Amino acid sequence: MISVRRSGDRFRGGEEAAGIESRHSFSFGTFYDPDNLRFGPVLACNEERLAPGAGFDEHPHSHTEIVTWVVEGELTHRDSTGRATVVRAGDIQHLSAAGGVRHVERNDGDVPLTFLQMWLAPLEPGGEPSYTTVPGIADSTPYALPEAGAMLHVRRLGEGERTAVPDAPRVYVHVVAGEVRIGDEELGPGDSARITGEEGLELVGCGGAAEALVWELPD
Repeated sequence: MISVRRSGDRFRGGEEAAGIESRHSFSFGTFYDPDNLRFGPVLACNEERLAPGAGFDEHPHSHTEIVTWVVEGELTHRDSTGRATVVRAGDIQHLSAAGGVRHVERNDGDVPLTFLQMWLAPLEPGGEPSYTTVPGIADSTPYALPEAGAMLHVRRLGEGERTAVPDAPRVYVHVVAGEVRIGDEELGPGDSARITGEEGLELVGCGGAAEALVWELPD
């Protein structure tokens, strides 16, 4: 089964006066939809747009695997483990909140920042928080998230190029840029597909350069 969710159907959040614009693909914060709480371990897929100087002040997380993908601009991250980094387009950032961590996320640059942040439920709660960044990850290098039993693939496709969709119990696809086709469905920027129990699917570029994030998920 392939269930497509369109970009325009996402819940609009954020705080315009503070330079924060958000798009939520799942129930999040004040937005509650009992039929859209999660997909397998995926709890959230938020598109955040921060104006220069805007950001999220220090706030806590626990028992959550947080993966961030910068689309444009630079994200400044600081957390209670003492780490301070700048995450750029094409980098993967992974914060394992484990038993508890606090962090700050800001756009300290002079151009707008857009990033995707995806939250996954861990297989086991608790533990010590950890932090990882992978600069400039390549298409052929999946990022394993064993804490959630998941694997992230970055797929960049030109017109007519094809790549296999993992034959996993569940697959979550989010289109970052361009247009792709999965089966009979065409997806554009911000669209997503929730795939259950399918095999032999392909992701096909169909409109210039495209980029998609593909999560290979357990039951």
